Amino acid sequence: MSNFSEADTRYMRLAIDASRAAVAEGNFPYGATLLSADGRAHVSHNNQVTTGDCTGHAEVVLVREVAQKLGLDALVGATVYASGEPCAMCTGALFWAGVSRIVYAMPTPVLNAIGGAPYILPRTADVLAGASRKISVEGPLLEEEATAVLREFAAR
Repeated sequence: MSNFSEADTRYMRLAIDASRAAVAEGNFPYGATLLSADGRAHVSHNNQVTTGDCTGHAEVVLVREVAQKLGLDALVGATVYASGEPCAMCTGALFWAGVSRIVYAMPTPVLNAIGGAPYILPRTADVLAGASRKISVEGPLLEEEATAVLREFAAR
């Protein structure tokens, strides 16, 4: 657990809002915000269903969109706020993008318990344990708000 700032809370709320937008568009309930090292924010959400792309997780979509709009340098040293703790694929994408900090709302054990994944997901820090570059992984932040979105989605 970390001491989170007001800014951390604000950017996480954007990610949670994006998870609601994902559901409204017919996708899975996950959103993410990237805050670049120079202070620019970008928000994306899961688009797997609407694009027919199994890699359309919020964090991967975010990395692709930021790289296209702002360039690869905007990713280096960035913080990503994710409504759900990133899966192994998303964690790898964030590593390769040069992100330096990952903050999540809903921890993986909660996601696994609700049934939000087709298999039991590993923890983000475990995926990064052998990485050649250190990435800070912090959370949960606003866990109950993010979990409420997944619970509503799962109850449909």
